[in-house]
Amino acid sequence: MTSQITLEQLKQQIAQLPPGDQLKLVADIGERLSAMPLVVPTAESEQERAQQERLVEVDAWIAKCDEVAELWEGEFDSAADLRRIRDEEE
Repeated sequence: MTSQITLEQLKQQIAQLPPGDQLKLVADIGERLSAMPLVVPTAESEQERAQQERLVEVDAWIAKCDEVAELWEGEFDSAADLRRIRDEEE
């Protein structure tokens, strides 16, 4: 069973190391991080992702409206109205 250690506990333990060992640790961590692909989400990409999710949800909702509209006879097309509203917002 492995025990979890908090970041604060780790910092305290590292502070007890001699400066040379602390430098070696920093170098090891730096090498490991340099080898990893660094993907930092930007506010713009998060915003784009949220907008894309919203569009998927709206499209699913419109599909449901189409299903319900099929149940009525005559002049009734709320899904078309919703598509028009959505397109006007974009």
